[in-house]
Amino acid sequence: MKSRSLQCVEIAAVAGMIVLLAGCTMNVKDHGEESKRVDIETPVGGIHVSKEADVRDVGIAVYPGARVKEKEAKGEEKSANVNISSDFFGLKVVAIEYESDDSPDKILSFYRDQLKKYGNVLECHTSKHGGHVSAEVNSDKDDDSKLKCEDNSGDTVELKVGAQNNQHLVSVTPDKKGASFALVYIRTRGKDTI
Repeated sequence: MKSRSLQCVEIAAVAGMIVLLAGCTMNVKDHGEESKRVDIETPVGGIHVSKEADVRDVGIAVYPGARVKEKEAKGEEKSANVNISSDFFGLKVVAIEYESDDSPDKILSFYRDQLKKYGNVLECHTSKHGGHVSAEVNSDKDDDSKLKCEDNSGDTVELKVGAQNNQHLVSVTPDKKGASFALVYIRTRGKDTI
């Protein structure tokens, strides 16, 4: 069983697949200065990475009045959609960061109710913020193992629901004006997902 931050999952998965797979075709869809989407197809699977995530793919409603968090000056993206698929394993990660002027408590109350449709909601406290959420990704045979809290200390609250191979996560961090929060969906399949 491994814990990885969202950014590490994306980088490791894409880098690993590129190195391991031969005979691939690559399509980069470019809009302006930066690439927004990369599609790689191989004889054994595909990698699809996009900076433009759709909240419908997360499966969680956006908190009323929230705004998509703007890209920071140092270039950190605030949304991602990664899909790796093959006959052997698969990984899908969709994440979007938002901000709101409302208090963290109001946002957490909204998402506790939203997440109930997926099962029992686990509440964790962590020092990781926003796009640095951690999710358990299972590499053992028991793909339905339960989610757990990592360290359970800090001012960021993570609400998790589902199982390690199919989870929804909301991470809420207080800030100067209210709160920033990330909505994340992770689905894995196969024995050696990451």
